[in-house]
Amino acid sequence: MGVMMTKALILITMVVCLTSVAHALQAIAYSPPYVHQGVMVAKVHISLFGNGRACGKRYRIRCTGGTNKAIRNACTGKTIDVMVVDRCDTCWGYELVISQEAFAMIARPTLDRVNIDYQEI
Repeated sequence: MGVMMTKALILITMVVCLTSVAHALQAIAYSPPYVHQGVMVAKVHISLFGNGRACGKRYRIRCTGGTNKAIRNACTGKTIDVMVVDRCDTCWGYELVISQEAFAMIARPTLDRVNIDYQEI
């Protein structure tokens, strides 16, 4: 009984860890020029773009930390709202590419990427 319980707990832990990794998202800054919707804008991976259906969707983003745990104070503590205005053909599915101005509001501008929480609004 003890061995079976240990195996079950290990399996549950592995599933929880894999699920949390699959839903992790990182923000990356991109440089102008931006499409004409201001500077609080984002690009999404082509698989999420849906032939343009993602355009206009808004997301609330909060930095949760640097991608390198050795970096302290990666986040500003602010939450921002961005609007999807384009697709990103070169990014990965777990990356949200946001304008430099948006990135600087949630994280140290000298970083190239940070971990984020997000929700559609």
